[in-house]
Amino acid sequence: MVPQSYKHWKKCLYENAEYDDNYTDPSFLKDLKTNLNVRFFTFEEALKGITRLNNQISCITAFLVIFYLLYSESVTPLNVLLVTGLITSVGYIFYRGQKLFTLQYLLEDSKTLLTVLVFGYLFAPLLHRLTNAISTDTIFSMTFFVLLLNLIFFDYGLSAAMVSKALSLNAAIFASICLASRLSTAFHAFVLLVEASVFFVLYPIFTSLYWRWYLLLPTYMVCCFMLYNISINILIIYATLTGFINIICPYIFVTQQQYKQNIHGPWDEAIVEENSENVISDK
Repeated sequence: MVPQSYKHWKKCLYENAEYDDNYTDPSFLKDLKTNLNVRFFTFEEALKGITRLNNQISCITAFLVIFYLLYSESVTPLNVLLVTGLITSVGYIFYRGQKLFTLQYLLEDSKTLLTVLVFGYLFAPLLHRLTNAISTDTIFSMTFFVLLLNLIFFDYGLSAAMVSKALSLNAAIFASICLASRLSTAFHAFVLLVEASVFFVLYPIFTSLYWRWYLLLPTYMVCCFMLYNISINILIIYATLTGFINIICPYIFVTQQQYKQNIHGPWDEAIVEENSENVISDK
């Protein structure tokens, strides 16, 4: 109980000297609001949104499959380079067709491509011997963690503080350099670096321009087919992981939305509105 001799409590610290520090007047919570501007997603929206994460997982899986094929000498690097060049050319035509396809853009992009290929080919022998003093187990462990960083900081189309395109790309390039150092020849290393550029530089640009949830299916099916020919156990792990992420996680997210309790009130940080400067200048 508050004595009658006390002054009326106000939301002003220096005027409430007669009250205890932990005293809260009932009027303090009159402006309390819950779940202000909170959006509740449907299961379909969550299911389509999570496909971006699964697409990046499939992208990394496809890159690792190509490394394994080169590492085990199951395919020749020239064949990998030719197939990648064909698929990249088709994707480039489609990409430029969505924007503007002119001779000027073609020449500029050709110069960029030629520069990357020439410098990549010249530095491939150096990169191929860069980590000779490090054990293979250490290289594979570092590759796992830096690719995990690529997944965490990748730009999935959301504005978040932890999104970092530079960190995500650098992690992927570092992983490709580590893996390239374990291939048999410098040309193998060069081809793997080219594949890293396609998967981690060009492919995200293409998907950011034209992304639909069903575009995940071709990459996912190719990964499943390749893993089936490599290891059934890895295929089961891959299918189980992607199934859990793409179905179970959205279901848990949607069902738990009902427990959201975001509170808003006079204690929130003040936000300066755009028209506040005009109001001050008018005064």
